[in-house]
Amino acid sequence: MAAPISIAVPGQLLGQASDFLPGSGTHIHNSKLYASILGPISKTIPPKSQGPQKRLTKITPAEPARPATVSIERGISLTSAKDGGKKAEVLPDVNSTVLCKVTRIAPKQASVAILVVGETVLDGEWQGLIRVQDVRATEKDKVKIFESFKPGDIVRAVVISLGDQSNYYLSTASNSLGVIMAASEAGNAMYPVSWKEYKDPETGVSESRKVAKPF
Repeated sequence: MAAPISIAVPGQLLGQASDFLPGSGTHIHNSKLYASILGPISKTIPPKSQGPQKRLTKITPAEPARPATVSIERGISLTSAKDGGKKAEVLPDVNSTVLCKVTRIAPKQASVAILVVGETVLDGEWQGLIRVQDVRATEKDKVKIFESFKPGDIVRAVVISLGDQSNYYLSTASNSLGVIMAASEAGNAMYPVSWKEYKDPETGVSESRKVAKPF
């Protein structure tokens, strides 16, 4: 049986390779299982063993339990799975929580591609902007975009305006909003060490970000 349990983003740690088998959309690195693509996580649990089997006078032991296979499905939403696989187009709306990927930065704003709305993984990408005044709720005059985001970061944000014809306006001005996944300049996945800093576990180098408080 396979059932989506959450949404993964590329590079997200899913567990130890000894505990799970890699399925589609995942890969193993340093004995750990990581997500390769964005999408809902599904776990396939193998059928239970039937126990020891008796063959004439010889009893063979039961096969050891096999680990579950973890996969990620591209372009499938949790909502559509509940509705029998029928997927309706989902558009970002005001107050929608979204996951987006930073594509480029400028002195006054960060451009992003919106990938997930709520629990729905989008087939396409909607463009959005995080303006410098919408990065934090306090000390807005001290915010610097290049210290808050970098291209490739995965960001949790909320839609505050439908914006213009090209972009939605997004905000990360909340403790729960901001960068949820970032890679260092050396290409390593980093972990947050404060509300404004990520650290590379391999090089020990810290980088500035507007960090999202984990749920």
